[in-house]
Amino acid sequence: MGKGAARPRRPEGAHVKTTDTIIAAIEAHSAHNYHPLPVVVATAEGAWMTDVEGRRYLDLLAGYSALNFGHGNRRLLDAAKAQLERVTLTSRAFHHDRYAAFCAQLAELCGMEMVLPMNTGAEAVETAVKTARKWGYRVKGVPAEMAKIVVAANNFHGRTTTIISFSTDPEARADYGPYTPGFEIVPYGDLTAMRAALTENTVAVLLEPIQGEAGVLVPPPGYLRGVRELTRERNVLFVADEIQSGLGRTGRTFACEHEDVVPDVYVLGKALGGGIVPVSAVVSSRNVLGVFRPGEHGSTFGGNPLACAVALEVIAMLRSGEYQARAAELGERLHRELAPLTDTGRVTAVRGRGLWAGVDIHPRYGTGREISEKLLDLGVLVKDTHGATIRIAPPLVISEEDLDWGVARLRAVLGA
Repeated sequence: MGKGAARPRRPEGAHVKTTDTIIAAIEAHSAHNYHPLPVVVATAEGAWMTDVEGRRYLDLLAGYSALNFGHGNRRLLDAAKAQLERVTLTSRAFHHDRYAAFCAQLAELCGMEMVLPMNTGAEAVETAVKTARKWGYRVKGVPAEMAKIVVAANNFHGRTTTIISFSTDPEARADYGPYTPGFEIVPYGDLTAMRAALTENTVAVLLEPIQGEAGVLVPPPGYLRGVRELTRERNVLFVADEIQSGLGRTGRTFACEHEDVVPDVYVLGKALGGGIVPVSAVVSSRNVLGVFRPGEHGSTFGGNPLACAVALEVIAMLRSGEYQARAAELGERLHRELAPLTDTGRVTAVRGRGLWAGVDIHPRYGTGREISEKLLDLGVLVKDTHGATIRIAPPLVISEEDLDWGVARLRAVLGA
């Protein structure tokens, strides 16, 4: 039985604010741009979180894959602490002694040549958009102001004004116009539509190899390979947003590897910072990233010494292959346990790859939010998306026992 089966009670006499009191204070002073589950986390370790009242929860979300290596990973904490004692920020006005190694080792991990570091995933996507447009004008020869980028419906690439301009999610787009032009949206997984969308002015195709926010949607077999062939034929950049799917989550370093595809550009984030600091990057060839000249793009915190120190340890951990292998092995176990739920009628579909799954709940048995709240009561943390779906993406360090325990709680909630 998993560790969450017996939750310790709050120590007698402890002066700890109750969950309700803290949430009320948050609601009073914080903009309501999120709808969190009613839990207030105080500490965390590995795949487990403990709230302010001493209750323990199994984390099956891992910060939307930012915590692939678990909470409080000792290797990552040690790397961060060591760097904290030395220097944390220089800005890019000066060189620092961790930057060259970070760029070289991340490029090597990706099989690329150059790295442009940023902080958040949205910043990295914005950087990829700017990169593709600049490449289009300077290398491909697209007429000024005519560059077009093709994206997929149901995408999630971030929340900046430009990025939500090519979102199909009404909640993400509403009341933020006027929208940035230059994007064409095609159905995800449809090669015919993709082929028709590519023109002489197309500079890039920007895709998630697996659409996470949409409910962990895996494209049809051969789709990524087909996109790669089309983009190569048409002299168009294939930009893979691997912010959630990359760095071990699917059982490979990158989700594109499942179809033996190497894009022109990787967009990385989340797990690159080990759940400690925000680290993101655009990684590509010299031909692509070489279009930038000093002053044309930048970030004060991008590639800072602390970020580089943590990311270097993340890269070292990934080079071992241990975490990819673990995600593949535990992913098979996860999907083997989830698949029978569709036979009960309580779940209409299970999708995913590696240690990542989207589970569609039959409306008769509750919304995704309601199921998430019921799991919370049983000591398991997941999060819903698009009404009927819950996402499961535990830290890659989770034990088999704890993974089984978490899935058993889901079966219990569904009465299965």
